[in-house]
Amino acid sequence: MTDPLRLLDDRARTSLRRWPGGTWQAPALATPAEPFSGRGWLFERKLDGVRLIAGAEGEGPQLWSRNRKRADTAYPEIVEALAGQAAAQFVIDGEVVALEGDRTSFARLQQRMHLTDPAAARRTGVTVQLHVFDLIAFGGVDLTRLPLRTRKALLAECFEFADPLVLGEHRETDGAQFFRQACADGWEGLIAKRAEAPYRPGRGRDWLKLKCVSAEEFVVGGYTDPQGSRTGFGALLVGYYQRDALRYAGKVGTGYDRRTLRELRDRLDGLARGESPFADPVAEPGAHWVDPELVAQVGFSEWTPDGRLRHPRFRGLRNDKRPVEVRRED
Repeated sequence: MTDPLRLLDDRARTSLRRWPGGTWQAPALATPAEPFSGRGWLFERKLDGVRLIAGAEGEGPQLWSRNRKRADTAYPEIVEALAGQAAAQFVIDGEVVALEGDRTSFARLQQRMHLTDPAAARRTGVTVQLHVFDLIAFGGVDLTRLPLRTRKALLAECFEFADPLVLGEHRETDGAQFFRQACADGWEGLIAKRAEAPYRPGRGRDWLKLKCVSAEEFVVGGYTDPQGSRTGFGALLVGYYQRDALRYAGKVGTGYDRRTLRELRDRLDGLARGESPFADPVAEPGAHWVDPELVAQVGFSEWTPDGRLRHPRFRGLRNDKRPVEVRRED
């Protein structure tokens, strides 16, 4: 389509502005909420991947993590797919996932997300897809003031979707029933978005995350020694920031394979420090402390009354969030 913006009515056109330039946009973030149904909401699948902002402006497409780090080298096939689009200027929002059969796997994505050599990324054999769910700018025009429903309609018109690019799907009704179905199917949960809301960067109430499985990011502040035949380390000691203090949340001793134990221990050794980074006392005799620079994704069943993680399980490291941004979700 030569001019997809011609689909807009006069009222929508009055909200358009010239895009200030660049291929980056600070992403909109979702706030935790309980499952619900309601008019005026679009319900999407919560994906088990990593957020990407992708854009092009005269040169080849560029991929950005949510903390504005370039990610092109980790996903060269996505860069190529975007370069093959007719659009020369755009900024889109989506999430990259790794496939394991017909399911997504954050563990497999770990093999790609930290790589800086495109050839090495391809050699992993890990298949990835970019699920695109929002159009931020197109053809030098800022679309962030348009309603989400309109941006999604334009997204479908402006791009050709074929593997590894996937157009994000949504449902407009029966959010609570959709949530129950999502959990039964083993999904992470849903993201509910206000259909008429503009694109607002940062965390707000226009986007809500409804989670089937409790999983959050935590900062690694130390580790314990391995026991028995285990190598590397025993458990990670993790926490979250409350104002400027790193609060202790517990130890994570499961979810690692031998390769992860070995590679992660190498990284921990390079961050060694003499004192605990936690504001709280940690009752782990012989614990080893590290500078709080690593962010881990951890699944768990619930929070205990004394603020500790129950049944935590390591899912992987993240490189798309700064440690000081890690807060406990309410």
